[in-house]
Amino acid sequence: MKSIDVYLKVEVDLAEGETEERVTQEIVRTLEKMYGVRRAEVTNVITQGED
Repeated sequence: MKSIDVYLKVEVDLAEGETEERVTQEIVRTLEKMYGVRRAEVTNVITQGED
């Protein structure tokens, strides 16, 4: 069986009171539930436009 790594860039607008950690955990959890996803992880978070 062949295995591949897929690299994604995802830009997310956080709602008031939402944390980066919770959003990234939810993205990973959702990906892991999908068929064929053996492992998902967040390796980098860059905050932009912080007031």
